[in-house]
Amino acid sequence: MILKVENITKIFGKNKILKNVSFEMNSSLLYGIVGENGSGKSTLLKIIVGEWKPDHGNISVEGRVGYCPQKTLLFSQLTVDENLKYFAAAYQMNKSELISRSESLMSFFNFKKYRKERIANLSGGTQQKLNLAIALLHQPKLLILDEPYNGFDWDTYLRFWDYTNQLRKEGCAILVVTHFLTEKERFDRIFNLVEGKLL
Repeated sequence: MILKVENITKIFGKNKILKNVSFEMNSSLLYGIVGENGSGKSTLLKIIVGEWKPDHGNISVEGRVGYCPQKTLLFSQLTVDENLKYFAAAYQMNKSELISRSESLMSFFNFKKYRKERIANLSGGTQQKLNLAIALLHQPKLLILDEPYNGFDWDTYLRFWDYTNQLRKEGCAILVVTHFLTEKERFDRIFNLVEGKLL
């Protein structure tokens, strides 16, 4: 088991945003969580990745986690290469690992030509490619994606699904969280988050 979420509850003021949410994820499988805006999706993700603490419940994770948030976590005045180096250091990757992984990901998602460009000068779609590459850089065993295809063109969208298939073969568990799920046949299991409850 890669991820175990047990009875997670989160309260802000008088509002109970998450209500005893529980689910499990196993390796090599693709999971989806669908919910309308305000259903608690972002809150749940932030708890899973450790950004927030729940008011009740437990999270257990096995292995490295890759998190691709909806809003890119990039340094706008640094270049693509510099952002990759920064996150590689945070992941405690050595230089050879960084070079191998970054070259592979930039080539696969077709943004290698922008490696010396500052983030502030890139399109939203290219920034999102880098955002995804950073989440994949350290070869996580659990990949969490928040509205991952926002800003992707059709070619990148297809490459994204090709890469998820490759990750699953390598044993990675993938969680896609979105307000609208396309191509449901790709998923092994889909949950609905409705008013803080997982159905």
